[in-house]
Amino acid sequence: MLIEVICTGDEVLTGKIVNSNFSYMAQKLEDVGLAVRWGTTVGDDRETLLAAFKEAGARADAVIVNGGLGPTVDDLSQEIAAQAAGVECVLNEEWLARMESFFLRRSRVMPPNNKKQAMLPSTAEIIDNPIGTACGFALDIGRARFFFTPGVPRELKRMLEEQVIPRLLAKSGLQTTIHLKRFHSYGLGESHVDSLLTGVEDLVPDGSVKLGFRAHYPQLETKLTVRGRDLDDARGKLGPVEKEVRKRLGNFILAEDEQTLEGVILAELAKREATLAIAETFTSGQIAARVGPLPGAEKILRRGILARDLGDLWRAVGPPGDPPRGELTREIAEVVAMTLRRATGATYALAVLIDLDEGADRIEFGGSICTAIAGVNEIASRRSRIVGGREWVRLGAVEMGLDCLRRYLQGLPVTERIDFEKT
Repeated sequence: MLIEVICTGDEVLTGKIVNSNFSYMAQKLEDVGLAVRWGTTVGDDRETLLAAFKEAGARADAVIVNGGLGPTVDDLSQEIAAQAAGVECVLNEEWLARMESFFLRRSRVMPPNNKKQAMLPSTAEIIDNPIGTACGFALDIGRARFFFTPGVPRELKRMLEEQVIPRLLAKSGLQTTIHLKRFHSYGLGESHVDSLLTGVEDLVPDGSVKLGFRAHYPQLETKLTVRGRDLDDARGKLGPVEKEVRKRLGNFILAEDEQTLEGVILAELAKREATLAIAETFTSGQIAARVGPLPGAEKILRRGILARDLGDLWRAVGPPGDPPRGELTREIAEVVAMTLRRATGATYALAVLIDLDEGADRIEFGGSICTAIAGVNEIASRRSRIVGGREWVRLGAVEMGLDCLRRYLQGLPVTERIDFEKT
């Protein structure tokens, strides 16, 4: 099935807003085996929108239009959809009542211009939006079935998953039972993982399992999409492939499905009824920021110390003697972690210290990262180097610090080689 996605809005076309909605839609469709053939961005112009709708209706089987369903004068999707389909816009009394109830529940009066959102093409099928006032709808233009969705991300996501994708799967004739398994890893580049997983799809001879990747440094997401007659059939097919992926990627898998690295760490600490203190440099406090907002963190995160300079950090943590000079070493990170643990009374302390190269930021710019985790009776540490620019170093150091802590808590080696492939 040929699918096109049209994103509307001057702010998207001019780059004032990053078009994250398109990438989200394309990924979600790919996850269920539906590939996007064309992606079009159109501004708030009637002639351009009309031409885009007609062109898409002539070449695609299904089209998702995102944006333009709001109450303002530059929201044109309903009007232009009706024009392209050769029908009139009419007031949908059912949706108007829904909107009035939406405002009433919030003790607000609905502005008059919101009535525009209930003006729909006469042949439109309503696509429910349970969390907003923008009415989604579907209708035929040319040879294609069009699905109109709001630009607000949380409304789009709900509508796409609950309303649009099931309709697209039914239209495509594909088996509608799709199961997606995701593995999140750190320390192996995409090409390396692709090589490691060569042949895993062949464990299911009928070709119903598809392997895919999504690189978002510092992590890599490995996806297994499987089709089946029903959920039990899909899970049965997935079983041997899932087992083989775990075997080949091993300790580099840090989380699965909806889990996050920081969530896994917090769960491990909660099981032990343990507490944590963190010291970090050059990270903008992002290690503590990843852990701190999670539910239950208030019982676990004892203290976070951030400094840009090692001397300042040294004085804040309180090891004896003057701050060390010269090269940053694992031993320095170990002293910081041990002192921080004793000073805070935390069960564990994590220290992530970064020594940046001098000079201008460039692709060859890098930094040395010394990580140490101090426990009650033992300490683990590692020293690594990341090259790729200041932000690349910062992001990598945050992920490395958290992943070393995850490994330590799970009894895995923190010094296992990490591939800093830049994809």
